[in-house]
Parts: sequence; C-alpha cells; structure tokens
Amino acid sequence: MAKYIKKRKKDIGVSPFELIFRGEKKMEKPRLYLMTYDENSVVETEIKSLRELNFNHSKDKFHWLNVEGLHEVKLMEKIAESFDIPFNIMSNIMDPMTRPQVQDYEKGLFIVIKMLTYNEKLDKLDVENLSFILTKNTLILFQENQGDAFDPIRERLRKHHHRIRTAGIDYLACALLDVVIDNYLYLIGQLGDKIEDVEELMTKELDNDIPSLINRYKRELNYLRKYIMPAKEMILNLSKLESEFIRDDNHPYFKELQVNLNEVSELMDSYREILYDQLSIYHNTLSSRLNDIIKILTIFSVLFIPLTFIVGVYGTNFDYFPEIHWQYGYFAMWAVMLLIAGVMLWYFKKKKWL
Repeated sequence: MAKYIKKRKKDIGVSPFELIFRGEKKMEKPRLYLMTYDENSVVETEIKSLRELNFNHSKDKFHWLNVEGLHEVKLMEKIAESFDIPFNIMSNIMDPMTRPQVQDYEKGLFIVIKMLTYNEKLDKLDVENLSFILTKNTLILFQENQGDAFDPIRERLRKHHHRIRTAGIDYLACALLDVVIDNYLYLIGQLGDKIEDVEELMTKELDNDIPSLINRYKRELNYLRKYIMPAKEMILNLSKLESEFIRDDNHPYFKELQVNLNEVSELMDSYREILYDQLSIYHNTLSSRLNDIIKILTIFSVLFIPLTFIVGVYGTNFDYFPEIHWQYGYFAMWAVMLLIAGVMLWYFKKKKWL
C-alpha cells in the first residue's frame, strides 16, 4: 500500500508563488496532448515546443490540453503565462501534496483531486495528483505521469457528436472527474471482495492468519479513506459553487458526482464495520472454543476426583483392611468407581454440561 505523504523539510517556508516541483519525477520528458473539438469534428495534436502553446483559442471550439509530467519549470511558467494562471495556483499544481480543493479565480476555475489506481505488479496503491484549470472553452489537465485512465473519454469525444461535444468544457471536466470517482468505486469493490473472502474463510476454519489479514485490510481502507474523504468535501463544494465557468444546465451532473462519492463513503463505512465485526467474531469464537476445551477438561477433572479418592484410600499402608481379604473386593471397588462415574456423567448430561 501507499505510504502517508509527509511534508518535506526543505519545502518549509518556501514562497507559495515560487514554481518548484515538489514531487517525484515520473517521466523523462513532459508530454502535451491537445484535443480541439466542436459538434462536427475533433482534431488531436501533440505539442512538442513551447511556441505551439500559443494555439488558436477559438471561442467556437473547445480545447482539452493534457499535460503529463510536471517537473519542467520553464514549461510550467510558459503554460501559466499563456493561460493567465496565477503563480500561486501553478505552484499548487506542481506540488503533489496539494489537498483536493476547488478555487474560483478571475480567469478560471482550479480543481484538485487524487487519482487512485491499484498497481498489480507491485501490489500497492498508486496515488496521483490531478489538477484541472477550467476556463470558458479550455480545460487543462495536469498529471504527474502518463496514463490511460481517461482513454474512454477520448473515445467518447471521437465517436459521439452530441452531449460531450456540445455541453461545454465544464461537462468534459465532470466526465473526467466521474472517471476518478469510478476508480474509487472499483478499488472499494476489489477490497470488499477480499473482506468478504475473509468472512467466508472464518466459517470454515479459524486460521491464525485471519487477524493479520483483517488488520491489513483495515490499513488499506484507512489509506483509501485518507484520500477519498477530502475529495468528497471538494465535490460537495463544487456542486454548490456558483461560477461563470459552470453552466446552470450542467449543475445536475456535478450533483450526481456527489451522489456517487456518497456511495463510496457509505461503502467504506460499511466495510470498516464489517472488519471490526469480523475481528470481534474471531476473538469471540476463539474464546468460545477455549471455554469448551476448559469445560471438557474440568468435567474430566471432576469425574476423576472421587475415583482418585477411592484409589487413594485403598493405597494407604494399613495392615488391617477388611475388604482387602474379601474375595470380590477388587471387583467391588471397580463396580463402585464405575457407578460413581456413570452417575456423574448422567448428572452432567442432565444439566446439559456435556
């Protein structure tokens, strides 16, 4: 699993307007990909020089600029200048530790959210900071690394000629945020399957590895919660925001994002309660089995107390024992011992102790 992100000592006291990449370099060279579209066409271009950033910002078309790799300061400065992005906002974009938030400024809308994906090879959670700059007809998406999570949205732009191409750039932002939230749901579902497997395992046998599995899944759930709950707060603020960069007819779609995140939150709470219940059931079952063992051992101990007493009496070293010289004394002793044992077992069964 991912580790909690901590503040680096060298970042303390740095000006919020200073452009410094505060994360881990994940790409050798940044990649800029531009999709320009309207109802009738989609044009895709890979931008390879800073000069190409001054593309035609036609108001009749929508522009989606995807920036992958945030470590080149000159490039980020050029983007900030080309799109009138304040340096304090660009500084936050270059900081992967920026908390999910939404900020309405003079020339646009600034949105931050965490993308969570499961790395199967390394068996860990990958956390990527996503930043959106929203203007009237342009969306800039900043990513730390190259990925294919938003390919379905690109395919929708290529194939569909109506809603996603005509509903505005804010609708595109909503579609991208929906992909992020769908990933949250997928991860919670995957973790939920593992938690339910533990419950099934507990019905078969009490494995000693069960507590460590439960504790591991609790930690994973806490990691997810750490990133998802701030996103829930951000989406709530976004759905309530009255901004010139969000059309009135697109507000319902942002509220739908809030509903989806509420579902994610409810699932997390539900699975967290299940894990606590599983741990409680495990300890209770273990305690119950231990009590059963102690009960059986106690019954056998009580059963042998009178028998031990009889054997002890006849094991004493007195010269005169009338029964010792009796021909059937040995068999009589066994008969008495068996009778006592039988009566005690009958009594235990009657009391439902057995």
